[in-house]
Amino acid sequence: MAVNSRPNLRQIATELGLSVTTVSRALKDGPEVHPDTIKRVKAAASATGYVPNFHGRALRTGLTRALTAILPMETRDYLSDIVKLPLIEGLTVAAREHGYSLSIYSTTPEEDPQENLSRLIYAGGADGIVITRMLSEDPRIPFLLDRSIPFIAFGRSGRALDYAFVDVDNEGIAFQAANMLLERGCLRIALQLLTREDQSSTVRMTGYAKAVSGAGLSIDPQLIGHEDFTMEASERWVARLLELPEPPTGLICANELGLLGALSAARRKGLTVGRDFHIVARDNTHMCRYLSVPLIAHTVDMVAVGRSLVEGLVRQIERPDAPHVQLVVDGKVEFIENA
Repeated sequence: MAVNSRPNLRQIATELGLSVTTVSRALKDGPEVHPDTIKRVKAAASATGYVPNFHGRALRTGLTRALTAILPMETRDYLSDIVKLPLIEGLTVAAREHGYSLSIYSTTPEEDPQENLSRLIYAGGADGIVITRMLSEDPRIPFLLDRSIPFIAFGRSGRALDYAFVDVDNEGIAFQAANMLLERGCLRIALQLLTREDQSSTVRMTGYAKAVSGAGLSIDPQLIGHEDFTMEASERWVARLLELPEPPTGLICANELGLLGALSAARRKGLTVGRDFHIVARDNTHMCRYLSVPLIAHTVDMVAVGRSLVEGLVRQIERPDAPHVQLVVDGKVEFIENA
């Protein structure tokens, strides 16, 4: 849709028989506007694809030169978001290099991603959005595409739509991790996943299943963990697994915090990591290098991922007719021999 064909406040006001001022205040949840009127106005705005402020300001004054990245908190654990720091660094530096400012829109784990996105759009003030924590059938993608709002996703959804994204090859990383453990004689391999709705969990499970099934082994559902793996949650889960009649001898960790919890559980059980219990960990912060245990780490340059996300988003803003950036980043294997 061409920019000049977008619906505006006056059109909505005329359709509803309201003043432009009332419509504007209703879209901002103004306390002076009756709740029923607010509902009517927002329903009409949604039906017509109207996006207040987000593009109207650009029509009046040019681009805001501002970007927003929606980064939900992983959990309410105080260390849960340490793995996001390299990503934020890459986003921030790249935005500045391209002449944009960057705002981080942080949300709590229990909040609805679609509601958060809608709230951000109605608030306005950014030229483009980075969305993260992709769902298997993520409704935010068609929502943004239908409204011609520049955006880029960190991750891919299961939806067959053409949109800009930067993703990590989670399926390939899980497949490779499981095979490396199988090569070390691990016939029972535990897999840490995050929430079931996340697309990254779905594809990680796919990679794991391919490796295990390819080795002629069956998948034991007891060894698959869906949880917010803080250190404490990981320690509890791995401790339970190690008490099974047939405990796992290998583990694929979801992240650095999952690794720290797993190491604690193995130590309490009296197991020696690298001999009795083998671990492959996802390590985006290079934390594994400073732990006195032999591990296999899959590292991803999250600073580079952040930079790529901004570059892809700026391309959407400044060259809307250009093909979407669609990039999949591989993990790099690092063998940690510390002991």
